[in-house]
Amino acid sequence: GRPYVVGDEAFEMRSYLDIRYPLQDGVLSEISDRDIEVARHLLTHVVKSAEPGPNDEICAVIGVPARASAANKALLLKMAQEVVHTALVVSEPFMVGYGLDKLINTIIVDIGAGTTDICALKGTVPGPEDQVTLTKAGNYVDERLQNAILERHPELQMNVNVACAVKEQFSFVGTPTEVASFEFRAAGKPVRADVTEPVKIACEALMPDIIESIETLLRSFQPEYQATVLQNIVFAGGGSRIRGLAAYVKEKLRPFGDANVTCV
Repeated sequence: GRPYVVGDEAFEMRSYLDIRYPLQDGVLSEISDRDIEVARHLLTHVVKSAEPGPNDEICAVIGVPARASAANKALLLKMAQEVVHTALVVSEPFMVGYGLDKLINTIIVDIGAGTTDICALKGTVPGPEDQVTLTKAGNYVDERLQNAILERHPELQMNVNVACAVKEQFSFVGTPTEVASFEFRAAGKPVRADVTEPVKIACEALMPDIIESIETLLRSFQPEYQATVLQNIVFAGGGSRIRGLAAYVKEKLRPFGDANVTCV
């Protein structure tokens, strides 16, 4: 009898709901009345979840992709101000740097679901030239993984949700440390399959663009700071949980010197 449900509850009922992802790539996905209404519901839901008292002042900090447009930021800000007293819209990788107190000579790579945001932090709020947004992120890995598994095992009943479960359990780059064996369904019956190679292919598909962007941003620092920057490369977001990520990136950056890569 409710007009909408949010989050895990909506996901569990997805087969008989009109599912909307109002902030799919970190910004308002389609600026139609329906999408704006859904985004407003989502913001209202988040505020209610914080259980504010009747006289509490509510402040919101909303993370957006590094290269979100000014128009999109303005629209998000306007919508937030309808449900909170004070709102800020801030670049997500900058927020990671702020939280870690690493705002100088650092490169932050934030691998989310819809976007991977990479940011060179030079002591000030980063400008557009200091940031890169890639549309290859967690959702892209899910799609690549689904296709790679079906190529090898066309009999399996697969969708993006199953691929996501495989990714979250086994994701890795570089040399595998275990066999990725997952129980699928084929014609309704349980079937176990080795998906080590598809997982490797899907996860490593993210890496060339990320490495290239890190190299580009590294060159944008003054030459005397570049060795320091190499010691401060930070991965954040859900994608930072990919096993072997730090060692893989460190090896790829070896031509530039000894890098220190951390996942937070």
